[in-house]
Amino acid sequence: MNNEVDGDEEEEEDVEVWDTLSNGFKRAQVVLDQNRELIQRVNENHMSRIPDNVARNVALINEINGNIFRVMEIYSVLSVDFADKFDQQRRSSRRTAKNVDTTTTTTTAGSYGGRRSSFGS
Repeated sequence: MNNEVDGDEEEEEDVEVWDTLSNGFKRAQVVLDQNRELIQRVNENHMSRIPDNVARNVALINEINGNIFRVMEIYSVLSVDFADKFDQQRRSSRRTAKNVDTTTTTTTAGSYGGRRSSFGS
């Protein structure tokens, strides 16, 4: 039964990891979509060759650069979060494996080592 509980906990942790990744990728995609729209506006302004429109490109390009920084930040946080969760799961799995080995060894030693033989008593 203990293995069932451990399996349920691992499954919950897996879901949490995938949710974290999924949410991070969605946030990054929103920013990337904003950049796509900004780039289209920059291109339209450039093609129009109207001085005011071309001048607006400076602000749009600055916004694009800021968005690129935000995406890098999102991916950086995702990377650290994923590595931390993966590390936690690996440590948890090792502890669980050690506990199972210890329990099995103790049970085995107790059941065989604790019996007295009727021979020679």
